[in-house]
Amino acid sequence: MDMNDITGALLIGSRDIATERRFRAVDPASGAVLEPAFADAGPGEVAQAAALAAEAAPLYRAITPEARAAFLDAIAANIEAIGDELTARAAQETGLPAARLTGERARTTGQLRLFAGWVRAGGADEPRLDSPLPERAPLPRADLRMRHIGIGPVAVFGASNFPLAFSVAGGDTASALAAGCPVIVKGHPAHPGTSELVGRAIRAAVSDAGLPEGVFSLLTGTSNELGGALVADPRIKAVGFTGSRAGGLALCRIAAGRPEPIPVYAEMSSINPVFLLPGALNARAEALATGFVGSLTMGAGQFCTNPGLIIALAGGGLDRFIAAAATHVSSAAAATMLTPGIAGAYARGVATLEERADVAEVAHGNEGGPNSCRATLFVAEAAVFLSEPVLSHEVFGASSLVVRCADAGEMRAVARALEGQLTATLHLEPEDHALAAALLPILEDKAGRILANGWPTGVEVCHAMVHGGPFPATSDPRSTSVGTLAIRRFLRPVCYQDLPEALLPAAVQAGNPLGLPRLVDGKPETDGDARP
Repeated sequence: MDMNDITGALLIGSRDIATERRFRAVDPASGAVLEPAFADAGPGEVAQAAALAAEAAPLYRAITPEARAAFLDAIAANIEAIGDELTARAAQETGLPAARLTGERARTTGQLRLFAGWVRAGGADEPRLDSPLPERAPLPRADLRMRHIGIGPVAVFGASNFPLAFSVAGGDTASALAAGCPVIVKGHPAHPGTSELVGRAIRAAVSDAGLPEGVFSLLTGTSNELGGALVADPRIKAVGFTGSRAGGLALCRIAAGRPEPIPVYAEMSSINPVFLLPGALNARAEALATGFVGSLTMGAGQFCTNPGLIIALAGGGLDRFIAAAATHVSSAAAATMLTPGIAGAYARGVATLEERADVAEVAHGNEGGPNSCRATLFVAEAAVFLSEPVLSHEVFGASSLVVRCADAGEMRAVARALEGQLTATLHLEPEDHALAAALLPILEDKAGRILANGWPTGVEVCHAMVHGGPFPATSDPRSTSVGTLAIRRFLRPVCYQDLPEALLPAAVQAGNPLGLPRLVDGKPETDGDARP
């Protein structure tokens, strides 16, 4: 079978599995039902995939860093080899433009290669060695050596808004595979054809590398029971999820209620507050409005870092900003949303704000076709925002609320009232530094990434990036789902005390046979001081 075939089958290890239960994708731009029909997995298929993953786990994590890195590189090459068929199918299933999807494909393959380089460099192992001190009094110290290993099979839930970069071969899958963990992906039901194409590319890389077939499986389906069964399976050791707060919390409850609780790394909800400080508003209100609306309407607002909240001091600068932003929003074209369900949720969220007497709608964009997003801008006083928790709820799409503060104290109060966020942004000039310094300690407690004079949409895949944050932005604020630090979510440390050299893993053996960077007695090891 050609790697580019879309058959509607589940990919369980090396096998294509059909089920009697079937579903079809829908083109959100036209409402047309797409072919073919896709298998709808259930608990039986989950059990098959989990059994293969558990069998593969000790074998996969034992391969060398070079072999694991080459496997990640091969996945990237296979995804590129699919060609334009991949972006064409993704556009059909999501309504996203081809140019956006081409860039997303490059991000997907780029992060796979970034992780491959990090694995080659020993970043996933992080070995540490402490020499024995037999003469130490009053007690000697043993020979202690530590490395990180993959936690075990990982369940990954594909996201709706990134059919490539946060889906089957996205950041969660790439980081779990880089950690040495088999992966079972629950593909998002909105783009099953895209998922199958990428799934076949991964499966081909598994086969070509001679790895156990259980290193990767892809399950598709429309039911919540499928996801629940996957998280509840005792062979699953961690979960990666991007989606709604309700969905993420449901998975957290299942994972916590197991006989063996497991971690769920869920990215869920963020409104990404942007603070426009007085000096910045006075200097460039109109330019700020242009940048804001561009960020707000990008991709129909369907980014987890979309600027859903603007916070500023009342005054002429804010008035100029609101007027310019309203002009841009009023001329904004409608854009197709990812699914009918997402479009419906957006319309309900906007309607909730429109119905409030204490919230002013200052602009809305043009009407569109079915399942489209009409950009909307609202304004409310800080006192209202502080008294009404509903105003801080995410409206997933191109809707934003401007909060007008009477003074700096009220601005700080709004900052303290915020829930956890993926990002917080400060637009400032030098004269704003004192106010920014007062806000920074608050924002450090609220967000995983703090920006200055930029817009939160656009997440760089690199070593220093943090795409995470306090609840409800994520379920675990200690982690990130983007960048090489994401690999740590799926690793755990193991210490070897006084083990015979012949039994030690290569990463901590004398002489450093893998050539990994290591800490020896708290200092970086060099070629000349490798332990004998």
